[in-house]
Amino acid sequence: MDELKLLADADARGLRYVEGNATRRVFPSNEAIAALDAFDESLPVSGLPAEDTLSLLDRIGSPATTASNGPRYFGFVIGAALPAAAAVERLMLAWDQCASTFDNSPVAATVERVASRWVLEALDLPRESAVGFGTSATACTLGALATARRTLLARQGWDFDRQGLMGAPEIKVVISELAHITVKKALRILGFGLDRIVYASVDNDGRVDAARLPPLDDRTILCLQAGEVNTGEFDPFAPIIARAKEAGAWVHVDGAFGLWARTASAAALSALCEGIEGADSWTTDAHKWLNTPYDCAMVICRDAKALAVAMNSDAAYLSASADAQKNLTLEFSRRARGIPVWAALRTLGRVGVAAMIERHHAQARRIGAELARLGYEVLNRVVLNQVLFRCETDAQTQALRSAVQASGETWFGGTTWQGRPALRISVSSWRTRDEDVEALVQLLASLRGDSCAP
Repeated sequence: MDELKLLADADARGLRYVEGNATRRVFPSNEAIAALDAFDESLPVSGLPAEDTLSLLDRIGSPATTASNGPRYFGFVIGAALPAAAAVERLMLAWDQCASTFDNSPVAATVERVASRWVLEALDLPRESAVGFGTSATACTLGALATARRTLLARQGWDFDRQGLMGAPEIKVVISELAHITVKKALRILGFGLDRIVYASVDNDGRVDAARLPPLDDRTILCLQAGEVNTGEFDPFAPIIARAKEAGAWVHVDGAFGLWARTASAAALSALCEGIEGADSWTTDAHKWLNTPYDCAMVICRDAKALAVAMNSDAAYLSASADAQKNLTLEFSRRARGIPVWAALRTLGRVGVAAMIERHHAQARRIGAELARLGYEVLNRVVLNQVLFRCETDAQTQALRSAVQASGETWFGGTTWQGRPALRISVSSWRTRDEDVEALVQLLASLRGDSCAP
């Protein structure tokens, strides 16, 4: 096998794929999905040629991808990969670094340290905070909540590391009625028990109602949201966090995509984040609104030492500084996920990040206004990048979803809002132009008579 020739072939195939981003079906055809049966092979007794393996993956796999790296994918909050971030990923693959410590990879440790500083500056969060680059908001939330529980128990005189949970003072968790499933998953894995979670009531827009906030004390973890997954709404951070701090509670903010609104200069967006800097920890995804490749997320903790001690994985043969990434995340062996973040921030700059967020907000508002004009029921205020809507009847809503997805021209999914089916459009790809928004509106206008007629 000629390694360089194989890598060059992979690069060429990747380039051809990217060139077709704007024209391929946004969701694969039935024929492309059926062709995936070609992967259902028996494990080879003797190895097959690497070039044949690459060819099979491209020939059968590429047509069966969703075009989430294109301009007309509006399903979930999935950003396309910025060229700079995608390019450094390719170089990182050639390096093949285990980015756990400086000793394993001096360049990874150095660049991720810079990326950490830039993230705090871009998001305007406390500069003393620690930043761990993990796989996802789920993994990063695990780290944040584990740190929160350990810290609150230590304040009660309980050594969690040595004594564990048996007999420990109970830590209460308060989350929104509309908390994201990844927060619930993290809590379940950590053993809090879903039946013991206290749910905070929300208003009609999906924000935690400060007037109905459950009691808080110094044994409470309170989880708030920056960007509710359906409406894009933000909890009222300033009054709630002030009350939590007075009670001695730990406040964590799930900002998987919404936290990036804090980078915007537009008053309508910056106001959403007022008071968010008062929290104790935050999580966010770079592979969502910063448009880095998957998987790239961050846990940010105001008390850097608390995160470093909770996540510490020093061993006799591999000890490191407190800010080594293996001591800030769940992973011991890991990729240098902070390097694509560094590349995105270096290429966009503070102004570029803000401009992208503000452009997507404007595009989402335009979509919402156009859908209302067409007679769809728009269910949210479109404060960020989410547009939530439905037809007159549930059957019509489901029919419209099927028609959109079958068209191949765009893709977005369904959800449930206040007990009824709804449709959700997310604007988060750097590739999405105003022309793509117009094409989406035109498609929904043409389908309204067929699928969503009064």
